[in-house]
Amino acid sequence: MLETKTERIVTPARNILGSLRLPGDKSISHRYALLSALASGTTKITNFSTGADCASSLGCAAALGAAVTRRDDGTIEILGSGEFKASSTPLDCGNSGSTMRMLTGLLAATPHTYTLIGDASLSRRPMERVRKPISQMGAEITLTDGHAPVTIRGGKLKAIDYTTPVPSAQVKTAVLFAGLQAEGTTTVHESVRTRDHGELALRAFGAHVDRSADSVSIAGSQALTAIEAAIPGDISSAAFFLCAAALFPGSNLVFDSLGLNPTRATLLDVLTALGAHIGVLNLEEKHGELVGMVQVNAPVNGLTGTTISGALSAQLIDELPVLAAIAPYTQNGIRIRDAKELRVKESDRIALVANNLRAMGAHVEEFEDGLDVPGGQQLHGAEINSGGDHRIAMAFSVAALKASGDTVIQGAESAAISFPEFYELLDQVAER
Repeated sequence: MLETKTERIVTPARNILGSLRLPGDKSISHRYALLSALASGTTKITNFSTGADCASSLGCAAALGAAVTRRDDGTIEILGSGEFKASSTPLDCGNSGSTMRMLTGLLAATPHTYTLIGDASLSRRPMERVRKPISQMGAEITLTDGHAPVTIRGGKLKAIDYTTPVPSAQVKTAVLFAGLQAEGTTTVHESVRTRDHGELALRAFGAHVDRSADSVSIAGSQALTAIEAAIPGDISSAAFFLCAAALFPGSNLVFDSLGLNPTRATLLDVLTALGAHIGVLNLEEKHGELVGMVQVNAPVNGLTGTTISGALSAQLIDELPVLAAIAPYTQNGIRIRDAKELRVKESDRIALVANNLRAMGAHVEEFEDGLDVPGGQQLHGAEINSGGDHRIAMAFSVAALKASGDTVIQGAESAAISFPEFYELLDQVAER
């Protein structure tokens, strides 16, 4: 691979072989960073995410009064004070919707006024979904045409019973973070169970959280205590390598200390259904999170095909771009429905996936809420427009591995938002 400031040339591979230990899970890193700032004592975190998004959460924690120290061995130490200080300047969330939404809930009980800002991409993402419940609890939340900047005038909160209209772990976590500081017991109902890192993080820091089949509740006025934690490898980052290995008969890829939270590990079930051979070894639990070693081998006769819709689409929302990108190489193709949320991520991911697949010579049909990508197709190298979206850049770097000819990824540097080491590790396991 050759690199310039804004593009990456990805050459085809013959196989995927090796072992990887990935940077820490982004969802867990965000939540630990923010809760550490509110907890009493010093939290020590190893394998914290290396992505720019999680650095935004750490930066906001520091701006709110937490003492953040990065040790020579990579350990992050966060000394919380049990309360947040006022900030005379806006809190910069960068490209991180997770930071902005969850911080809105966490700051809602603080008797100060805060402004949350982000980059151009984040400033286009919908924030009404978090404003509504937090405002119902008693905070004054002001948006700009439904988007950032977000102004929070915090105060005394009352518990609510809230049903999320759109499945969103970020909104659920924001309401729980506010509920932690509210009067009474706050309950969040969801029609589709979303990732539960917020609940598990709250428990890790000492809060009592109740979970039922379709709801989660937290009592207010609970104090948090610092923890020591090693964050497992990010399965959303592993997704690109899992899909790459699944394309090459004879592949053998092993992941050490990978996060296997059941609300996140659905991709392993989908790849198994497509015919990939997935083995999970040495499963253990750390602060409520399942962690294990995972091995993947491609099927001898290639991947089959599948339909992803309903609750499955919500559970796989981050992995859908890479699944769509490898769909032409399957036997029967992949159909994706009920994934309209992809259109309001860092980019319109449905449109970008469709356009980039067509650029590589694939036939694809685009729908408002998904895609039909037929199988049995051969892709050729092309110039890929990532739209500045990290998951699009990485998804099409995977598709490029089995294409004929080189592929140019425009905006490849966007991978650093979540996974700065991506291209280095891809070179490490791609046999050419």
